[in-house]
Amino acid sequence: MNIFIPLIFGLLIGYLLRTREKTPNLELPMSTALLLLIFSMGVEAGKVRISASWLLLSSILFALLTIAGSLVFAVILGGRK
Repeated sequence: MNIFIPLIFGLLIGYLLRTREKTPNLELPMSTALLLLIFSMGVEAGKVRISASWLLLSSILFALLTIAGSLVFAVILGGRK
């Protein structure tokens, strides 16, 4: 819920600044903040210990089940000709 407060605040500031003819260029600060966010997410993800073989097997199983489910729905909804 705490994320909505800055979001609404940013929306209000953006709404007020959109009528101004000369708005500040925020491309560089936004890009920098985004890169820092992605970097910090990578650091946090790197701290997690996982079993690579279990992850590989579960990913393959998930992919196969997704493909099979898509084919079943395609046959059911589209009919076979």
